[in-house]
Amino acid sequence: MVAFVLSCIVAFGITGGIVAYSKRRPVDAPVTWGEAMLGSLVVFFLMFWVYGVVPHQWLVWADNELNWRVDKFFVGPGGILKHSRDGGFMPLDITYVVLRDIIAVLIYTVALGANIALWSIWQKRGQDTGAATPERSVFGRPLIKEGSSS
Repeated sequence: MVAFVLSCIVAFGITGGIVAYSKRRPVDAPVTWGEAMLGSLVVFFLMFWVYGVVPHQWLVWADNELNWRVDKFFVGPGGILKHSRDGGFMPLDITYVVLRDIIAVLIYTVALGANIALWSIWQKRGQDTGAATPERSVFGRPLIKEGSSS
């Protein structure tokens, strides 16, 4: 459990660092060779960590400490997912290994969504989302003072 939680903390820490850096990096600043190499190293490490280490630590934790095996059946709270041969209504067995693998797929899905969100945050950095709209006349035309550039 400690390894899985620590791997999640490392992933969130690196992600937070990227978001914080995206807020302070100017959009029009030229990228040096060293900055590009460091950025690619950080992104590669984050992808390796999120798509490799975090799911691995989950699978190891579920297999070893939680003892989720093929012969243990998941019946849910109150036995709502009990198999029909045991008096329930479910026509199939759900083992803990299936549940473990579904959670691993969810980890990958969340990581992919976060990956897309991070790229979107990076691409949209520096855009002014709260741009003030100019005052409009009764006819809908913008009111601009004489001699002003805006």
